[in-house]
Amino acid sequence: MKREIVKIDRELCNGCEECIPNCHEGALQMIDGKATLVSDLLCDGLGACLGHCPVGAITIETREAEPYSEIAALKEMIPNGKNTVIAHLKHLQDHNETEYLTQGINYLLENNDSLSFEVQEVIDAISEKKEETIKVKPIMDNQGHNHGGGCPGSKAMSFAAAGAVPVTDTNIKQPSTLEQWPVQMHLINPNAPYFKKSDMLLAADCVAFSLGDFHQTWLKGKTIGIACPKLDSNMEVYVEKLVHLINIAELNTITVMKMQVPCCGGILQMAKLAMQKADRNIPVKSVTVGIQGEILEEEWV
Repeated sequence: MKREIVKIDRELCNGCEECIPNCHEGALQMIDGKATLVSDLLCDGLGACLGHCPVGAITIETREAEPYSEIAALKEMIPNGKNTVIAHLKHLQDHNETEYLTQGINYLLENNDSLSFEVQEVIDAISEKKEETIKVKPIMDNQGHNHGGGCPGSKAMSFAAAGAVPVTDTNIKQPSTLEQWPVQMHLINPNAPYFKKSDMLLAADCVAFSLGDFHQTWLKGKTIGIACPKLDSNMEVYVEKLVHLINIAELNTITVMKMQVPCCGGILQMAKLAMQKADRNIPVKSVTVGIQGEILEEEWV
């Protein structure tokens, strides 16, 4: 069957092992100094390991793969203890993977006597309502399986605009501060004159949709390149373009804006990799944006 599954670029992998403990299913192992996907059966394709790779070597691809098995995954992680199992089940819960979640908890209940921990403690830990005790087939049972795959940012949420300020004058329009075209990293020309000695904003695609003041506060006075570290392909080209922009266009600074979801961290790693390859050293600022438009972190890296 075709499904989303982890792909590792062994040439980019630096052997840091950061991804290994963040794959609770045990699908990743270190082999010959490189992170390696050892089992299609154990990889759920949800991408919990993506944001922990400092060099962007891990991506998600759609290909023919053996169907994921929740039972096989649990058998691998149970020896690692209760906390590992809890982290895994919370991971499924966050992605609305109700079928796998139900399978997992039922398997634990059926094998409670052979476990080194109490299953009810696991169920209590992942319960959204702590006062409720989940017995069997918990949390949104009888809903369909929705295996969307990919980054944890794919979890569906509604903010209901509870704190939004209503627009009372429809004639008031905020001007765009965009000073160039194109903006997508595959399309930009690093030799374009507007990049010369500019301050560049390297932004994840979703940032502008999350920040109400994106143009006036962040884009104004800067050149821009946008990218999605989860969905874009051939991002090696992005790194080479950034190296050219640093060396030849002589950028003054780069501000990297990324969303808080783990798989978005690849855009910062892309900038760091370009800095390692470049002949010049310029200031790079990292800005992390919350999914409701708040600035969570801002620092020079």
